[in-house]
Amino acid sequence: MSQPSQLLSGAKGEYAPGPGSGLILAIESSCDETAAAVVERGRHTLSTIVASQISIHAPYGGVVPELASREHLRNIVPVVRAALTKAGISFSDLDAIAVTEGPGLAGALLVGVAYAKSLAFALGKPLIAVNHLEGHIHAVLLAQREAMGEPVPTVCGRSLALVVSGGHTHLYLTRHQGESFAYCNVGATLDDAAGEAFDKVAKLLGLGYPGGPWIDALAPHGDPSSVAFTFAQIKQKAHRPAPSAGPPRFLFSFSGIKTAVLRYVQIHGLYPSIERRREALAALPLAGPTAALPLCDARTLGLIASFQRAVVDDLKRKTFQAAEALGAEEILVSGGVAANRELRARFTEEAGRRGLPIAFPTVALSTDNAAMIAAAAWPRFLAGRFASLDLTADASLALGSEVRTRPPAPGKE
Repeated sequence: MSQPSQLLSGAKGEYAPGPGSGLILAIESSCDETAAAVVERGRHTLSTIVASQISIHAPYGGVVPELASREHLRNIVPVVRAALTKAGISFSDLDAIAVTEGPGLAGALLVGVAYAKSLAFALGKPLIAVNHLEGHIHAVLLAQREAMGEPVPTVCGRSLALVVSGGHTHLYLTRHQGESFAYCNVGATLDDAAGEAFDKVAKLLGLGYPGGPWIDALAPHGDPSSVAFTFAQIKQKAHRPAPSAGPPRFLFSFSGIKTAVLRYVQIHGLYPSIERRREALAALPLAGPTAALPLCDARTLGLIASFQRAVVDDLKRKTFQAAEALGAEEILVSGGVAANRELRARFTEEAGRRGLPIAFPTVALSTDNAAMIAAAAWPRFLAGRFASLDLTADASLALGSEVRTRPPAPGKE
């Protein structure tokens, strides 16, 4: 049986809860990570446990939904127990149970939702349904709260959030007033998510899964200008005309650059070296990017570096275009790809040049976790926005509604 892979925070026995302590147990099972966390009042993480399925899905180069659901069933009980033990509390100390409702893999989501409903019913605790994408946005806010006491304030609480991961590439205009949050989706990918493109390119080049960390580690060893990927290959459509009633849409597409990498491999006859690299890595136990480096020639490293530079440039350009067009006062970047070192460096540099605050979650909070779900659940708990026990998973759950493109004039709100 799979075991929780890491204990990211919290300390056993160090917390003595009092009445109404604001303790939320959150469960996250949207994809291939079974996660549970206990967070106090959306700002203090007492424990966060993640059971990873990477070793199970790695041979397939991607997540197999049926296998993911099976592993969630195996892991969810020990993961929740570990989260409570690490936090030093019992079920009776909790004020609410939160769970990811969607989006994600239907079967995987159903495991978490069914278990959370059972807990809520048995304990007589409120049940809170959370959108996975909102959770990623709150991962940034949680990291800020834990590092600085509170999120960095803005004049109108008007932020632009880029959620970029293996399954999502979205831009949200976020309004934050007190404990109230509102979202407007102002950008999305037309096809592959950025993280999916990383995974598929890494698989094509004979590297491991998930592909993002492999490409991130190998790219600094290559020349990012060696392959001239153009934005046309990424299908630039940032300012497609939008209806006059809503804000402009900033659209992404990563299928073009994925195809461009494939053609580069074909034109330059890289398949023999790719097969040798794949076989060599498969023969090594627990092989990582360090083992792959001596197996990559200069041409391959240049291809990897150029691919990453093109993707990061596209994300950066459209995100800052959107921030300027929509009057955003800060940028939040979250999701698995937000752990990418080049992305963090180039976004931070551009934000500094523009005098625009920018924030990222910790690396641990960038990938799927339950602490972010608990943080996003806290405003709902305060507002009494509880789910009924007929809650079910929604694999295509959306986040956001239409808002104005510019801050309203005083007195017009």
